[in-house]
Amino acid sequence: MTVIQNTVEINKPVSQVYNFLSDMNNHEQLMPDNIVNWTSTADETRFTIKNMAKLSLRISERLENKELVSVPIEEAPFPLTLRWQLEPTSENSTNATFIIEAGLNMMMKMMASGPLQKLVDYQVNRLKEVLG
Repeated sequence: MTVIQNTVEINKPVSQVYNFLSDMNNHEQLMPDNIVNWTSTADETRFTIKNMAKLSLRISERLENKELVSVPIEEAPFPLTLRWQLEPTSENSTNATFIIEAGLNMMMKMMASGPLQKLVDYQVNRLKEVLG
């Protein structure tokens, strides 16, 4: 399993960060420009990565103020788990870690690791911008 992750500190209480991330409708604000055809509910999202793949994800686990786990609900190009882990660092500050766990063979790892790392980096930075 390939694990790609990044952590950002957000100057908001953990409950506020969790509430934002626990609604898939909010995740559109965290996506780069190459994500199109976005549709979502509180628990699920469907979107297309331009010139790459379509993905459908569902939140499969919720640990309040700690962790959110999303998994594909339709066939994905490879086994995939998206995980947001939250850790309060103070009353008004939270570390948010975005982790992608991907079942990549060596060829896919060479092709996908860079773009997946860029996606993780982009999303944690956008989370900090959006929640300010």
